[in-house]
Amino acid sequence: MSTVNIVNTRNERVGEIELNERIFNLEVKEYLLHDVVRMQLAGRRAGTACTKTRVEVSGGGAKPWRQKGTGRARAGSRRSPLWRGGGVIFGPKPRDYSFKLNKKVKKQALAMAMSSRFQEGNLVILDDFTMEAIKTKDFVSVMKVLNIENGLIIAEGATDNLNKSARNVNGFKVLPAEGLNVYDILLHKKLVLVQPVIENLEKRLIA
Repeated sequence: MSTVNIVNTRNERVGEIELNERIFNLEVKEYLLHDVVRMQLAGRRAGTACTKTRVEVSGGGAKPWRQKGTGRARAGSRRSPLWRGGGVIFGPKPRDYSFKLNKKVKKQALAMAMSSRFQEGNLVILDDFTMEAIKTKDFVSVMKVLNIENGLIIAEGATDNLNKSARNVNGFKVLPAEGLNVYDILLHKKLVLVQPVIENLEKRLIA
């Protein structure tokens, strides 16, 4: 077990907590993190490239000219790919770029991402972080007191007030425990866990 200080929003030490080494003190394998981040980004990618085949192009109901006697090549439809404005042969169509990884791999990568922040000294444990009103100014002042310039905040339920106070502040993101993911951990320098979240994460990653 690794012991870490718990602080409040005034950056005062209010206790300590023992973190499970199976989550917070693993050997970090960069290739696993790379695979999971690639999977996440591929899942977000929208396949929007699209061309029309001759079946989808409008027009072409009538034969342009008679089969014989004109001196021109035979033509059966204005939608032919050989004609300007006709269909496209073998053109791109929307596709799904996503791929899957084993559940164990995803769990392990998430634990490794958290381990990397802990080993760097970039893990902060807060006893509580609730906001009575939506105040971006109050959120920024708390982050200044905690000396955090760029961070991912994981709070139980991720309350609306906290979410809305942080959403316009560049470099910060608030997520519930269920939304914690490798990409967002690596994207932010500091990982801030509100204490009740830790038990939730242990159940999710060790079970």
